[in-house]
Amino acid sequence: MDKNKQFVITINREVGSGGRTVGRKLAERLGVKYYDKALVKGLTQKFGLTLEEIERIKGQKKSWWNEFNIYYNARVGSARMPMEAEVQLTTASMFETEKAILQELAKEESCVVAGRSGFLVFRDWPNHLNVFIQASQQHRVERIMRKQGVSEQQALDIIEKMDSTRETYIQKYDDTTRYDTRNYQIVLSMDDMTPDAAADVIMAYINAMGSEK
Repeated sequence: MDKNKQFVITINREVGSGGRTVGRKLAERLGVKYYDKALVKGLTQKFGLTLEEIERIKGQKKSWWNEFNIYYNARVGSARMPMEAEVQLTTASMFETEKAILQELAKEESCVVAGRSGFLVFRDWPNHLNVFIQASQQHRVERIMRKQGVSEQQALDIIEKMDSTRETYIQKYDDTTRYDTRNYQIVLSMDDMTPDAAADVIMAYINAMGSEK
């Protein structure tokens, strides 16, 4: 990936690993937009966006993102979208709509996208980097307990449910698994690493790639 050209970085992660935080920090360091899949799901629900509606918006304006901003501000003003909501997509049409939204945003400017299917959405995208953030079960349990204020058993239940849901989701749309490292250029374990350190590692990789060109 060349950071001097328009790019997309996807952050795919295990629940409780801290991958979402890594994604935000990376976007801040690169000075680009950060898109969470929960935001996109919230937009499709609030605005009733479909593939047909997206095509209509694209056909009316040269800049899809500018048109969307007008649409967004007219409907909700400064209201904050549910950035932290867990995304549960269940239909192929929703997947394709979400994919279309993310790809249109990525056409406008460089960005970091956090979400379980980012590596699928941008697998064939020019100038992209796919990152997978993982951690041991102990690390994940402790982080979920601390962040969500739940018991150890509740944290274990969250991990089991989300791991199963996300894996099933991926296999609905592609003959792969999110644990296949061939889907990513970088795989990081967070057990002995802070989010800032993880962002440092990713930035070092990006800079090293640029220096070899």
